[in-house]
Amino acid sequence: MSDQFLPQEIIRKKRDGISLSNPEIGFMVEGISDGSLTDAQLGAFAMAVFKCGMSMDERVNLTRHMMNSGETLNWDQLDLDGPVVDKHSTGGVGDKISLMLAPIVASCGGYVPMISGRGLGHTGGTLDKLESIPGYDGSPNNSKFQSLVKKVGCAIIGQTAKLAPADQRFYATRDVTATVESIDLITASILSKKLASGLDALVMDIKTGNGAFAADYKMAQELAQSIANVSSNSGVPTSCLITDMNEVLGHSVGNAVEVTECIDFLKNPKNADQRLLELTIELSAYMLQLSSLESDLDSARNKSHKALESGEAASIFGKMISELGGPSDLIEHPQKHLKAMPVIGAIQSNSSGYISDIDARAIGLSMIHLKAGRTKSSDPIDHGVGLSKVVSKGQWLDQGETLAIAHCRDQKQLDFLQSEIPKLIQVNKNKPEASSLIKEVLTSNGDLKR
Repeated sequence: MSDQFLPQEIIRKKRDGISLSNPEIGFMVEGISDGSLTDAQLGAFAMAVFKCGMSMDERVNLTRHMMNSGETLNWDQLDLDGPVVDKHSTGGVGDKISLMLAPIVASCGGYVPMISGRGLGHTGGTLDKLESIPGYDGSPNNSKFQSLVKKVGCAIIGQTAKLAPADQRFYATRDVTATVESIDLITASILSKKLASGLDALVMDIKTGNGAFAADYKMAQELAQSIANVSSNSGVPTSCLITDMNEVLGHSVGNAVEVTECIDFLKNPKNADQRLLELTIELSAYMLQLSSLESDLDSARNKSHKALESGEAASIFGKMISELGGPSDLIEHPQKHLKAMPVIGAIQSNSSGYISDIDARAIGLSMIHLKAGRTKSSDPIDHGVGLSKVVSKGQWLDQGETLAIAHCRDQKQLDFLQSEIPKLIQVNKNKPEASSLIKEVLTSNGDLKR
């Protein structure tokens, strides 16, 4: 670490609400990476930023220094014939969109190097879902990852220690110092990893509602605008969609059950859950339009629909799974590889009425209770446990009809879910008003539409 600065003086400056220069921020990020900044100093720095905030220039500089703290991917030598584009979601319950979205965009001429995370807290992780597939290797080296993206059009893998390593230490410190909920630090954390992937364009799905990290709508707006501004100012055009997370996305929650739903979606899009279909197509359209594969959103939506309905997206998904070590016939015979659980049972409604409210967060937490998710990063998970055929808001049910199908290891787990789930899904005689799935779309210029 350079001896030009003293960490305590930079911390004092930020504590007093004074903007930090680009070299000062670079000095702190270098100290995070090489260990010369102590845990106490890093925690104090995180709290100073949490309390006093950062200017847009500071956010951009922090993001860029964290991005450059490790390796960055360069696609020039691969001579790709299309743009490199990605999507990131802030996480939700039943959010399995990446598994369908990456192959759809690849079918339309984009290259999607999707580096995904594991689930922590009540939200599921894309990598956990994929690891329910036997043989799937989510940790290839950078060379194999890049060549696979060129060959197939997309690859979904786990976070690597070599991309934005400063973020890993910084996030671990924030997690234990009550400084996670900082727009400045969330922005830098997300974008340092995404921008290190060498993207030409990025689309963000910012969830809001009871099942989202940003449960408060104002926070979702602030985060969306911050990410759009910082990413665009770093040279990557970005659109942020704020989307509803007040119910399960799709009809399944878990790991293997969500992979099964994704395969059904790719093979039979006409039978797909309409909210899941709408959001997948909309995110794909923004990725195609923003990366200049299509000139407008309507043509981008049409192209996305065709890629899905023709079976091309399903074929690309199958190739990606096979190339990363999974079975070559997963699309054709999912039940052969995603084994049924020993105990499967219907959870019944205790009364008749319209589904008026769903506590998505509590449903996610019930999955963690049964080890389908984790409370700390080192926890093992049970890929087989889950819920399928979960009801949607506005749906009418008679007493005794099915709220969800539980997939369990034993009768004790089924008894737990049969006791718990009916408490989390409210039934009312009056039909609830339909809520919009996509609330708002923001770019670096502010509100784009809706």
